[in-house]
Amino acid sequence: MKQAYDFSNGQRGKFYRPGVELNIPVYLDRDVMKLVRNRARKAGSTVEEVVNAALRDSMRTSRGSRRASAK
Repeated sequence: MKQAYDFSNGQRGKFYRPGVELNIPVYLDRDVMKLVRNRARKAGSTVEEVVNAALRDSMRTSRGSRRASAK
């Protein structure tokens, strides 16, 4: 690294885009991907739909178990 950098010609916010949503890639282990692909193929849907459904189901289940343990 240099000792100092010259930002005198820089533009603040040049790449800022309000409201833009960042899609972060998620990498699945091989065995998980194989299972998800098979389920998607059988259901006639996409890998994304199967993963989203599984995550939503997991969130519902964990939310319900937290409520039950709080009582």
